[in-house]
Amino acid sequence: MLVYVRGAGDIATGVAARLVRAGVSVVMADIAVPTCIRRTISFCEAIRLGEVQVEGIRARLAQTPAEALEITQAGDVAVVVDPQAKMLDELKPAAVVDAILAKRNLGTTRDMAPTVIAVGPGFTAPVDCDAVVETMRGHFLGRVITQGSPQPNTGVPGIIAGYGR
Repeated sequence: MLVYVRGAGDIATGVAARLVRAGVSVVMADIAVPTCIRRTISFCEAIRLGEVQVEGIRARLAQTPAEALEITQAGDVAVVVDPQAKMLDELKPAAVVDAILAKRNLGTTRDMAPTVIAVGPGFTAPVDCDAVVETMRGHFLGRVITQGSPQPNTGVPGIIAGYGR
């Protein structure tokens, strides 16, 4: 099974790692100059470096859909620069996961694959996707929503080590 993950930052990398460990082939797509902050734990660094490893999983940059499929067949994660998801027609994934975390929908639609899952605010199931995962810290973090939307973006970052806004 092939899953196409939109985004290759830290949260998207966590999604991809779980899928790979479950035996799923993964192609990740990001922009040419990723905006990820936690680069040392993100597969998006393959865009800059050509290859990276996170928790024992290797990700390699691919230029074409055919090259991406070769990389996944070797057991690695393929990373492509494909912000408009133009490679979907050729890749034909079983599922698309939007893990861009832009706090809004940047073009993901339910017709991109047989199953479309979104991560974070900006999506409504089953309008934009089949399911959306809650990312707001708290009691509902990780909840899968099949009817409705996750909590809206508050614009206020969570407190980490005593630091917030």
